[in-house]
Amino acid sequence: MSKDLNINVRHMTRVEGHGNIAVNAKNGRIEKIEWQVPEAPRFFEAMVRGLSYEDIQTVVSRICGICSITHSLAATKAVEAALGIKVSKQADKMRILMHYSEQLQSHTLHIGYLAAPDFFGAPSVVPLVAKAKDAVLTIVRTHKVANEWSDLIAGRTTHPVTLIPGGLTRFPTEQQLKDLQETLKGCLNDLSTIAEVVLSVAENIPAFERDTEYVSLKQTDPPTYTFYHGDITSTDTNGSVVPISDWEGIANEYVSPQSTAKWCKWHRDSYAVGALARFNNNAELLTDGAKGVAKMFGLEKGCCNPYMNTIAQLVECVHIVETSIQLIDELLTAGIKEEKIKTSGKAGMASGCVEAPRGILFHSYEFDNKGNCVGGNICIPTNQNHANIQKDFEKLVPQIIDQGQDAVRQKLEMLVRSYDPCISCSTHMLNVEFV
Repeated sequence: MSKDLNINVRHMTRVEGHGNIAVNAKNGRIEKIEWQVPEAPRFFEAMVRGLSYEDIQTVVSRICGICSITHSLAATKAVEAALGIKVSKQADKMRILMHYSEQLQSHTLHIGYLAAPDFFGAPSVVPLVAKAKDAVLTIVRTHKVANEWSDLIAGRTTHPVTLIPGGLTRFPTEQQLKDLQETLKGCLNDLSTIAEVVLSVAENIPAFERDTEYVSLKQTDPPTYTFYHGDITSTDTNGSVVPISDWEGIANEYVSPQSTAKWCKWHRDSYAVGALARFNNNAELLTDGAKGVAKMFGLEKGCCNPYMNTIAQLVECVHIVETSIQLIDELLTAGIKEEKIKTSGKAGMASGCVEAPRGILFHSYEFDNKGNCVGGNICIPTNQNHANIQKDFEKLVPQIIDQGQDAVRQKLEMLVRSYDPCISCSTHMLNVEFV
């Protein structure tokens, strides 16, 4: 088979935003391998300047229609840290529930609509219906549960309206929480079905490995498989942690000429964030049901196959639902209480961090003595993954070059999709040439 490649995928499908793949090879000699991001830049750091601390989370939620709750939570945590605003235990637990709803939303969207067609050899989820109708309907049903869960706590499916500095504007009733808990118990059966269906086509997940650094949150008090609290850790730090306030020295953002998104590196030339990173740093803290799903797929701590990120997302779905059922028990036992929130503006500067579905997310803001924003900085999970995708390409292509152009292109597209990138969210740089 010819070892000539001329791959030029522009604006690849089944990802959020615009990403290109360019590979050229002649007689087996590789001339070019690039993961390119041509997406138009976003300037949310500039948009927030001059805004009151009360409005930051509303604006930055528009960074993404998939991770809007996550951005709002990271921003609100940064605002509260900067202004010294305290949050009740009840509000904190309710925010974690809100955050979980979006994790389930996003993971089921990726597993069922974006990744599964690759496993089944279908071009999209629409023709997949003919091959696996029941499986698709199960995904739709699970996604609907997650949407309604967000509606209940965040006020709507995307761009939350109940989240404010200091807490939430309203809480669900105890009956609404009981109803949600029963729905989530039923959701576990659907997740089991989804796992079995994905397992039936798991042989189509490429067997590729590249050792890299994995970065995520780590919560030690109490030890928790965390999406919301904790400090920064890495598989290269032997479990030690770095405070959120030091995130800029971890991300080390820099400009790549093939990308309108900045790239990141820490201890190596690249690192990965996302479900597989969280799994590699915290797998022993998963719920029993989630550990069972990981075992089904042979997913073990230390996995460095990027294609398995989708499986790690499936594992997390079970963990999220099981943990939420327990969290609702805790809220109901304590009883839901009304809260009055009173905050005021003052000078301060701080960072906030949560795990977006796609990985660790950082927001930083500075405020003047009136509580108006004078500067902001945001680091998106996908821009932390761009360099790692490039490094994966560089190792993968020589291994599969003799499989032919179509197979190489397919595996490269699958690799990008495995990261579940949110490309437009990650673009924060514009190179201007003055003539």
